This record gives sequence, C-alpha cells and structure tokens, in this order.
Amino acid sequence: MGEQTPTSSPTPFPQEVIEEYAGLGVDIVALFSAGHLGSAMGIQVTEASADRVVGTMPVKGNTQPYGLLHGGASAVLAETLGSVGAMLHAGSGKIAVGVDLNATHHRGVRDGHVTGVATPLHRGRSSATYDIAITDDQGRRVCSARLTCALRPVTPNGITG
Repeated sequence: MGEQTPTSSPTPFPQEVIEEYAGLGVDIVALFSAGHLGSAMGIQVTEASADRVVGTMPVKGNTQPYGLLHGGASAVLAETLGSVGAMLHAGSGKIAVGVDLNATHHRGVRDGHVTGVATPLHRGRSSATYDIAITDDQGRRVCSARLTCALRPVTPNGITG
C-alpha cells in the first residue's frame, strides 16, 4: 500500500455533532479521518450520518502485485465507512468496535477511484451492522461488504470491558 496525500475537503459531519464531541474533548473529524492507515491509503469520507456514510479511495498505491486493487484495501475502506456510521448511531457516550467484517470481491479495478457507501442493516443499543457497497468510477460493483460493530460505553479511561 503506497503513501497517498489526501486533499483537504470540508468536514462531512454536521456542526452539532462536531460540537457535541468537542465538548467531550474529542476531535471527531480527526477520529474519523480513518487514522494513519486511512490517510496512507488516501481514504476520504465525503458524507457522514448514521443513515449513510460515503467515502472514496484511489486505486493507485492500493494494489496487489498483479496491479489490481488489493482486497484488503477494499476491506479497510468498508470497515472505515461502517465504523463511522456505527459511531454516529451510538452517539458520544459509546465507541464502535468492529467485531465482524466480511467482503466479497466481484471485479478487479486497475485505476481511478472506488467509492464506498455504507447503509445500516441493524442499529441497536449494543451493536450495529452496516452494508457497504464499493463501486468503481463507472458505477460497477467491485465489492460487497458487511461490518458489525459492538457499541461499548466510554469511560474516562477508554472503553469498558
């Protein structure tokens, strides 16, 4: 996976969500930037709500030896987007922790960008499951993924149990 330089874009989070987390001392924009791995892979979250999370990732720099998009890169994009949705569903008193991720790869991609769209399948008090569809620049499905997150209470020292 190659180093990417993400371009700056406006935050996809509503101002009230940013302020809610800021009141707890959490920079939600930085938290959901996909971290160092997501930055290195060039992931950009462009839309974020508990109902729908959208993000993009370049193929270049995220390929396997045959020059195709690496399946693990698709998995990172899927887990990033599903986790953002689960965290926004859970609210500031809980943290979303991925417990199950599966991905089916449908077609290879050699260039351009892929776009992932995460939508909820289940949103409960202790877990959330998101369906993530990843498509290429022509709108063809590249990968279908599903992520389940446990929603754990936040304590002053982090997550519980």
